[in-house]
Amino acid sequence: MTTTATPRRAAGLSTTDLALVATFAAFIAVCAILPALGTNASGVEFTLQMFGIFLAAGVLGARRGALAVLLYLAVGTAGVPIFAGQTGGPSVWTGASAGYLIAFPVAAFLVGLVASSFARRNPAALTVALSVAAAIVTVAVVGVIGAVGMSIKLDVSFGTAWGYATPFFVFDIVKGVIAAVVAAAVHRAFPQLVAKR
Repeated sequence: MTTTATPRRAAGLSTTDLALVATFAAFIAVCAILPALGTNASGVEFTLQMFGIFLAAGVLGARRGALAVLLYLAVGTAGVPIFAGQTGGPSVWTGASAGYLIAFPVAAFLVGLVASSFARRNPAALTVALSVAAAIVTVAVVGVIGAVGMSIKLDVSFGTAWGYATPFFVFDIVKGVIAAVVAAAVHRAFPQLVAKR
């Protein structure tokens, strides 16, 4: 007798997983389109976007967190104005912020790996681990890839583009710490969110 894999097993995601991914994709979008906190020298806006990304990763873990970011990027690329500055459409991938968009799912996956490893420990350990991971990812992943994108688009040296990127670091590190505190509280209240996969 042959059996057919259920949709859950085939896709590897339950209905609850899909709902969480969609919810956090929407949350990232809201964080991105809130009024900008300012702009850097290249015109790239300061938003709460990274807070949404870090929180998605911290709560959902690596795979689901990255999928939430990818869904957000797909919807924005399709034309819904949910990127910074309330923009949308494929043209955003040719702008100065394209490198940041590329870095977002990578950042979510890496921070999510840390979340998955520490979520079953005490909230303080999770908060510290996520805060450190977010700080490292902010500089080493988002900062570097974002600077490369600006360097190419603006036709400036990497050093100059890196100078444009550095004003984001302090703000994004703070967002990472706040997201870590919130994620730890969520895991404490809903330990069933952590699933061994």
